[in-house]
Amino acid sequence: MTKGVQSGTIQAEQLKQDGNLYFKKNRLGAAIDAYTEAITLSPNVSVYWTNRAVCYRKRNDWTRVEEDSRKAVELDHASIKGHFMLGLALIQREKYAQGIKELERALDLSRGAGPQNYMVEEIWQELAKAKYSEWERNSTKRSCDLQNLKECCETALIEKHFRDAAFVDEVTDFASEKLEALNLVFSKAAEFDTPTEIPDYLCCRITLDIFRDPVTAPSGFTYEKAVILEHLEQVGKFDPITRQPLFPSQLVQNLAIKEAVQAFLDKHGWAYKMD
Repeated sequence: MTKGVQSGTIQAEQLKQDGNLYFKKNRLGAAIDAYTEAITLSPNVSVYWTNRAVCYRKRNDWTRVEEDSRKAVELDHASIKGHFMLGLALIQREKYAQGIKELERALDLSRGAGPQNYMVEEIWQELAKAKYSEWERNSTKRSCDLQNLKECCETALIEKHFRDAAFVDEVTDFASEKLEALNLVFSKAAEFDTPTEIPDYLCCRITLDIFRDPVTAPSGFTYEKAVILEHLEQVGKFDPITRQPLFPSQLVQNLAIKEAVQAFLDKHGWAYKMD
């Protein structure tokens, strides 16, 4: 590396530090300028692009958030913040499927980065909101389509029996039976979009919330990973239910429950709603 390149790299890092300080003081314009200068000096450093994207996010300038985060991901495919910011930008621009895909990628990367990664909870919350919004939009459309179809079926059924039946009373009785059966069919079709209770086995014994990243202790009890690790660190190295000694190394990922949770969420998008 030449002396000039070394000098530029050091200067770019100093500009990043300056930008971080400006950002903490909510001086977004100055932070953006500092990160922009850092990018000019070292355009292949992903973090400079994501830092500037965070500033644009604070300004709700989602077009620029998307541009900068795309560049960050292009430079570093494993950039957690890059995928996260890109996901947020795409969702804001109503590119929901692509946005959710980016958020899921960010969540996978953040979990792989370590159990205490500070972004896991934030990414999950944004992903859950996006998934719930997606379900809500689709559910509204399905409900409208079902209602229209039901009305068309009812009208066609009544018209048919008026044509075929010889007596009005016969029409009324027969049509009533068929309409009741029709209502039952459409009620069944709407079940997946009707919020109910989440099964207990899909929920953490500590938080009572649906699992995100379930792990099982030697006792056989399954907990939310971040929650049980926090318990072991702050409360004590013991199982919160059995009170037996428990260490982080003894926790095993529960893939069966994780898959069951995902299957449930895929069918019941309303379960993504957070209190």
